[in-house]
Amino acid sequence: MADVSRGLPEKIVVRHQRPPGAPGQDADGGAGLQVACGITGYRTQERFAMNETASRILVVDDEPSITEFVSYALRKEGFLVEVIDNGEDAFALAMKNPYDLFILDIMLPGIDGYELCRRLRARTSIPVLFLSARDTELDKVVGLEIGGDDYLAKPFGVRELIARVRALLRRGQGNDLPGSSHAVTAGGITLDEDAHTASGEAGSIDLTPREFELLASLMKSAGKVVSREDLLRDAWGWEYLTETKTVDTHIKRLRDKIETAGYDPTLVETVRGYGYRFKH
Repeated sequence: MADVSRGLPEKIVVRHQRPPGAPGQDADGGAGLQVACGITGYRTQERFAMNETASRILVVDDEPSITEFVSYALRKEGFLVEVIDNGEDAFALAMKNPYDLFILDIMLPGIDGYELCRRLRARTSIPVLFLSARDTELDKVVGLEIGGDDYLAKPFGVRELIARVRALLRRGQGNDLPGSSHAVTAGGITLDEDAHTASGEAGSIDLTPREFELLASLMKSAGKVVSREDLLRDAWGWEYLTETKTVDTHIKRLRDKIETAGYDPTLVETVRGYGYRFKH
């Protein structure tokens, strides 16, 4: 993997405005680390090699310094990146072009990132990564409840950004568990982790990466109760969120999709006070 740290700061820091090209250092002692300054050092005429099979990412943010930083880092890793500065045009692009990942800011002109995510979720299961300066636990929970797959708060490290992006792309493409077949069948549904599919006699179930992880966690323990905390760890890899309501919201969406696909939504049972159980 290419070393994305070369030519890029360790973290992207949102601070005061500084005129583009002005000399100086940020609070961390590094010249040009303040994204509000225009980060002239990141502007480059370098042409990145275009790989026909590279993942295509749409970055939606209205702050040029942020989009320049993020797009540079992603392109240096070989991703195909497009940038747009408002929600309305982003949604139009998303409906017209095939993307593998959406990276959304929350505070956007016109429709905000939350509403954009809602609209995307109504039309597609492509992973959504929120990238925002709003870093409270409530902000993260709201972002996940409306259909986001991950949430990265500013300031953030380049390596963490790339790691989150790669993880979401692996899940979206069903490449989390390479090697021999990993399939489990319960309730008339077969979940294949290698192919990243959930299907049965009624056909396939269209799931987001997060919904797929939830279903996988439940089906692997079919007949047993899985707590909300365990579902958070299995599907999100998080242990620090104390608010588990986001699990309930995603379970509701999962049931709706199971029913829409022609299966019994009561396959996912609520066990009050404990969590959820998938029927045998």
